Amino acid sequence: MVDVGKWPIFALCPQEDLKFIRKACVFGSGNEVLYITKNDEVFVMGTNSSGCLGTGDAQSIIEPRCLNVLSGKEIVSLSCGSGPHVVIVTEDGEVYSWGHNAYSQLGNGSTNQALIPSQVSTNLVNKKVVSVACGSHHSMVSTSDGEVYAWGYNNSGQVGSGSTANQPIPRRVTSCLQNKVVIAIACGQMSSMAIVDNGEVYAWGYNGNGQLGLGSSGNQPTPCRIAALQGIRVEQIVCGYAHTLALTDEGVMYAWGANSYGQLGTGNKSNQSYPVQVCVEKERIVEIAACHSSHTSAAKSQSGQVFMWGQCRGQAVISPHLTHFSCTDDVFACFSTPAIMWRLLSVEPDEHLTVAQSLKKEFDNPETSDLKFLVDEKYIHVHKVILQIRCEHFRSFLHDSNEDVIEMNQFSYPVFRAFLEYLYTDNISISPEDAIGLLELATLYREDRLKQLCQHTIKQGICEDNAVVLLSAAVKYDAQVQGNLFICCIETKTKLSSVSIHKSYGL
Repeated sequence: MVDVGKWPIFALCPQEDLKFIRKACVFGSGNEVLYITKNDEVFVMGTNSSGCLGTGDAQSIIEPRCLNVLSGKEIVSLSCGSGPHVVIVTEDGEVYSWGHNAYSQLGNGSTNQALIPSQVSTNLVNKKVVSVACGSHHSMVSTSDGEVYAWGYNNSGQVGSGSTANQPIPRRVTSCLQNKVVIAIACGQMSSMAIVDNGEVYAWGYNGNGQLGLGSSGNQPTPCRIAALQGIRVEQIVCGYAHTLALTDEGVMYAWGANSYGQLGTGNKSNQSYPVQVCVEKERIVEIAACHSSHTSAAKSQSGQVFMWGQCRGQAVISPHLTHFSCTDDVFACFSTPAIMWRLLSVEPDEHLTVAQSLKKEFDNPETSDLKFLVDEKYIHVHKVILQIRCEHFRSFLHDSNEDVIEMNQFSYPVFRAFLEYLYTDNISISPEDAIGLLELATLYREDRLKQLCQHTIKQGICEDNAVVLLSAAVKYDAQVQGNLFICCIETKTKLSSVSIHKSYGL
């Protein structure tokens, strides 16, 4: 469950009110927020730039104020521009907009600022809108029947009309999308993206940094298929300020566009006009995140690990960096400038568990297990089929075994438990001292990734106080383990002299 208190704007909100929040979106310069309570009331608070809070005036609000015009309407999608302007979609498929409107981004046919939410209906009558995406000053929605409508600023062709004239009302984006069913949309500052039901990606608008992925830097006034992704089925797409991330049905991530902050995750700062694959420690990715108001990127793996890269509080992180977060939303709360939300955030706990989460939950569960290991007079409950699927050693060891209890004397309880838990979670949580034994186990069972995790744990945990203890414990293991530990000692800048270590252990 996400803690909305990580976004500074919520410091203005009475703390007792936070527990009633069900959905929220922090936008603008991080100084405005809209949130929905458990009884479907809509509240706003903050600076109110360009009347973006929808309260009827442009006065700042330091205490939450209810938007009666929206209360009771189930908001399912929300997006904001840079003005800022706000566009929401309700569960009934209605669209409302308000705020900055100098470029007709509200879709009401005028360029007048709107201080209260009003419904956008032109060309959307009898259409059930399901999602919205906003660029800096243009807006785009998709419908339940797979159509896309866009309006607003169009200096680079971002509304997809074939011209560069601003579009004052919603107009269907056709051209190559005429007979396609669109399942997802996204907007950069001045670019637009759409995924169709066969996994193809179409792009249009500004392309000065290669953010359209077409292999060029020329603007595109109508949707154009990204040919470089031919044969690849894309399921998710998100846009940063001037870069794009795409996720395939196989959990592979691609990136292209601007890269001055390393936001592509390619290990350098060179722009890319073609999609390039981004590797994240051989992890299968299940979610990608970016926002058109920032140069920050994030991703979540199947095992629940969250990575970030790009602009991080003014610094450039050029490769995916593992965080301690459990969701991509926290990346934008803590690292993005400004501290906004990249989507309408659901604060309610998600009752649906992924496969990885389900496996983690079942580890050492006596109610569902069919095998117990007895280690140091303690039981560890596991599932034979999971062990056989995840570990070559157990695949052969348990093949003809009908035992329900197996006694293990070769390794200590903390070590063997950490190994079994790793098979369920892909992660380890163990002290540096016990990681030595786990490193020997990983070597014995030929678990190369586990060996790397053990070495990382030892390297991160070693210090002047425990280095000798760790090396002493390593003596009983093979020379390879000793060598790895010695390397860890040197790399951690410990005050121990390598000479004394050499003399003590003959390394």
